[in-house]
Amino acid sequence: MTAMDITIHSSFLPHNDPEASLAFYRDTLGFEVRNDVGHGTMRWITVGPAGQPDTSIVLHPPAVDPGITDDERRTITEMMAKGTYGIILLATHDLDGVFAKVQESDAEVVQEPTSQPYGIRDCAFRDPAGSLIRIQELN
Repeated sequence: MTAMDITIHSSFLPHNDPEASLAFYRDTLGFEVRNDVGHGTMRWITVGPAGQPDTSIVLHPPAVDPGITDDERRTITEMMAKGTYGIILLATHDLDGVFAKVQESDAEVVQEPTSQPYGIRDCAFRDPAGSLIRIQELN
């Protein structure tokens, strides 16, 4: 089988407060803002790590697809409130430095930097919309 040339270009995470999400990803994590379209709470904001123009996160209003039912919208809203809807895994060479910066923000800390029994060291917190953000330390 021939290997295919595929990369991960964008991942989507919901926001329920675009200004809070923008401040978190831009000011706390240091991501670049690459695009910001829409208005009010109906904004799609593309952010990504500096120096990595081919990798982005699109922060989007949840449950706006016209094919989603009212029950599905309620479920998405409930899952976001519990922090079980969106998850992303990031990585850094400076886990302690990133954790200290995130801890200074209003982000909810889920787990302080910890050496896991399966060989990685990581931490976890929630972004303003409740999405779980795990950060692994790169060696």
